[in-house]
Amino acid sequence: MKIGIVNASSRFDPDRGVAIQAWFAEHLPDGAITAVIHPASFGKHGHFGGDDRSRAEAFVEFANDPRLDAIWFARGGYGACRIAEAVLPRLNAAARKKRYLGYSDAGSLLALLYRHGIGRVAHGPMASDAVRNDATAWRALNWLRSGDPASWEPSLHDDPRPAVAFNLSILDALVGTALEPDLSGHVLLLEDVSEPMYRIDRMMFHVTGQASIRKVAGIRMGRVSNVVENDPDFGLTAEEIARYWCDRSGIPFLGAADIGHDRANKVVPFGPR
Repeated sequence: MKIGIVNASSRFDPDRGVAIQAWFAEHLPDGAITAVIHPASFGKHGHFGGDDRSRAEAFVEFANDPRLDAIWFARGGYGACRIAEAVLPRLNAAARKKRYLGYSDAGSLLALLYRHGIGRVAHGPMASDAVRNDATAWRALNWLRSGDPASWEPSLHDDPRPAVAFNLSILDALVGTALEPDLSGHVLLLEDVSEPMYRIDRMMFHVTGQASIRKVAGIRMGRVSNVVENDPDFGLTAEEIARYWCDRSGIPFLGAADIGHDRANKVVPFGPR
């Protein structure tokens, strides 16, 4: 199996790329799974890992390459939404056969791909996460290789309904745009990082207030980590906020989800399983 690693978002440290290749050399010396990082992934253009055109070209090149079996996003940050609509009409039959894995900012491209039925996409660990923890890396690789159910978020084993997962900040920005997929009847799993609780509350108000989101089968709340301090303290946990806005909007609250910006982040394949 050969995986293409591509950066659609913020600057990607070349040292992290070296570490990824070293991890593959150490753990897969037989070459059963190999990875190639697109050279444009290390570009620099202000905040971004290269300008919009170079990031879009890199994604299209790897997505359309029949020699690559899957696309693994290098990292998050911000920038994927700037290239999403530009890459869509250029994706070919090879792109439609691949698996795509990432989370955080990569959610913009995952949403677009899912909306248009391109490939099999999932919210889960990115390539930059892999060098931090072996279990995280194998969880991602096993899904990319075979869709391994052992990599899934646990609630997916007991709930037959289609599911999706997003960083809350990303979904908040996507709703109402050309990237938003139809999530009717889906279980929606959410997580976030580095936000004050009042912003989590405001985003949940906005997301659950959308007519499209009120068609979901229910919401699960994953981990909200590295919370920025409120002054005064907001007084509610992320789960309490989710329950509040689910109750207000008539969306069933289904409990916790084992996803987040951390090593324990489980894989959520989009759609039916």
